[in-house]
Amino acid sequence: MDRDQALRELLRKLLDWEDAHINFDRAIDGIDPRKRGEVKKGLEHSLWQLLEHLRRCQWDILDFCRNPKYKEPSMAEYWPPSAAPPSDDDWRESVASFRRDREELKKLAMDTRIDLFARIPHGSGQTYLREMILVADHNAYHVGQIVAARRALDNWSD
Repeated sequence: MDRDQALRELLRKLLDWEDAHINFDRAIDGIDPRKRGEVKKGLEHSLWQLLEHLRRCQWDILDFCRNPKYKEPSMAEYWPPSAAPPSDDDWRESVASFRRDREELKKLAMDTRIDLFARIPHGSGQTYLREMILVADHNAYHVGQIVAARRALDNWSD
């Protein structure tokens, strides 16, 4: 395998990594629906807010990588306004959307028509490689917060 292919494969895996920490799917598996909107004392966000923040940010980076007419959202748009999901359907759609966008990022990582080291034409110096590492790092951070919140809510088992 050449270096380019090896890097692409590593990025694809990194977007759903579970070697060094818990991945998204494990972190959200088995969440008690009654706990989704609860904010435990000492924590800043509910499970719903963390999930939606992950989804919105991941979508934003994917959109930035693919869309020449990309418009950056306001900071407020990265977080949902309420602690609880509006409905069970909203929760399920957020999870499904996160997973779909993660798969799209994996496809982007594997697309040999894209030079991973190239600057994104409509960006301000960002490369595709940087954006994929950024989304993986951001996701890992907030997945850790989901686990911490679940522990605080007594909704986690190792």
